[in-house]
Amino acid sequence: MDWQPDIPRWRQVYTVMEERIADGTYPPGGRLPSVVDMCAEFEISQMTARKVLQKLREAGLAAMHPGVGTFVTELPQPPKS
Repeated sequence: MDWQPDIPRWRQVYTVMEERIADGTYPPGGRLPSVVDMCAEFEISQMTARKVLQKLREAGLAAMHPGVGTFVTELPQPPKS
């Protein structure tokens, strides 16, 4: 990954993960990569990976199921007209 020096790494990884959720790479109900997997893919620390997952949960994009993993939440659908 080409890191932008003026943007925190957690923010850059968060943006990638957010885009993957939006484009269906990680569909609703799908499991997100583990902290270890994110560390390997993005070459980041476990603390950074945990922060990314925390921020995804805070944004309502993911939910953690202890002992199982973190999953993409069902995104609300716009009302039909």
